Amino acid sequence: MALVRQTKKKWTDFLTCRQVLNIMVILGFMFNYMLRVNLTIAIVDMVESNTTNNTSTNSTKSRIDETRFNWNPEQYNAVLGSFFWGYVLTELPGGRMAEIVGARKIFGGGMLMASILTILTPAAAYLNYYVILILRAVLGFFLGATWPAIQPMAAKWIPPMERSKFIANMMASSLGAAITMPVCGYLISTVGWASVFYVTGVIGIVWSILWFCLIYDSPAEHPRISEEEREDIEAKIADGEGGKNSKPSYVPWKRIFLSLPVWAIIITHGCSVFGYFTVVNQLPTYMKNVLHFNIKKNGLLSSLPYLAKYIMAIIASYFADRLRKSGKLSTTATRKVFTTFAIMIPGCLMAVQAIWGMDATLSVAVFTISLFFNGAVTAGYLANALDIAPNFSGTIFGLANTLSSFGGWLSTKIVAVLTAEESTFATWKYVFWILVFTYVFGALFYLLFGSGKLQKWNNPDEAYGQDGKELQPLKSKPEIEKEREINNIA
Repeated sequence: MALVRQTKKKWTDFLTCRQVLNIMVILGFMFNYMLRVNLTIAIVDMVESNTTNNTSTNSTKSRIDETRFNWNPEQYNAVLGSFFWGYVLTELPGGRMAEIVGARKIFGGGMLMASILTILTPAAAYLNYYVILILRAVLGFFLGATWPAIQPMAAKWIPPMERSKFIANMMASSLGAAITMPVCGYLISTVGWASVFYVTGVIGIVWSILWFCLIYDSPAEHPRISEEEREDIEAKIADGEGGKNSKPSYVPWKRIFLSLPVWAIIITHGCSVFGYFTVVNQLPTYMKNVLHFNIKKNGLLSSLPYLAKYIMAIIASYFADRLRKSGKLSTTATRKVFTTFAIMIPGCLMAVQAIWGMDATLSVAVFTISLFFNGAVTAGYLANALDIAPNFSGTIFGLANTLSSFGGWLSTKIVAVLTAEESTFATWKYVFWILVFTYVFGALFYLLFGSGKLQKWNNPDEAYGQDGKELQPLKSKPEIEKEREINNIA
């Protein structure tokens, strides 16, 4: 019996708790975006077609026999846009609440409630048009809190010099969108549009249950973590941040709002996401109306931008952490280099699009390559809040994401105004030049005001002078073991 007890292995012998956290966060952001974009795919089949040409008639006959809705274009777009009504409201509160009660509850609870609402979506649509509007707004309310919640989680679990790689997990949302599109298309064609919400909702609920079973807010709270792993994580975080930080009793709002490094993150994130939403949301319209090429009919091409961004996010974050850990680049230099790389190149590519964008192949290539390079933001400003103020990283990201959400809405309005009278290359040129200005402005603003230095107001209750110091490179394993031996002897 003793022999059996000795040879029996636990799952922690194969996967560390931090590896499990990484896996769950990757899946979490994949499913997070799945719950967000499922309607944009399903709504095409939910709405009754009023066209009478032969192609549309044949297409309509091939659709699964289920209830459809006679929504006009205004109602159609209102259903799509209602998500943002709730989404904008909880970005900042979600980040702050994650700092207070923990990211486990905010991220997991937000996903669970959004998953339940997703399953109820067909019933809401059948019940009344206004019911589905309210349901989607509430769904956005819950998902809006999830994004800034991960930054406080990283502050507790991930050593400073490894945080770029962890933040890259957020870009799994792009991977989720790339997978969701073809899967939902298959479900619609074989089972019907309602199945999209049932399947994605159940997946979200299963993930949420696993999240609460496997994930905890800090190594100290985890009941199954090994003593060795817990001590290793806590020691590296303490070494990297110059000592253990106590939980602040209040938020230094004035100093946050007067901080140029904070505004560098907020402004640059707003510019970057404005460009991202414009490219992703408007590319199909431009290709169809101007170049007479329906990109949505090509599943590979519609998924390429998402896949490209995720691949670059992983590559860039890996190199950024390597550079910082080796001491070849300071945290400030690393963040500025990768932010400039991720935002300035798309700006230049938009100039190419504005001049030679009449070619469909070139346009697809420009937009795909643009988003590929933009994925490097994970090694730039996206992880920067954890550098300058890990205690308030959720609050800072919440502020940034609130502005970027307005940017996504603003991009649709700008395109609508500029192309209202005619949708031609001549009118779309203005859209591309606006993107050039937005990208370049964001890159330059961060170059001037971005910083990787830990801010003194990160610990407003303490008077120690850490302001201006950067997070330190991690000590090697032999150094840590040597220090432990000395401490044990002492």
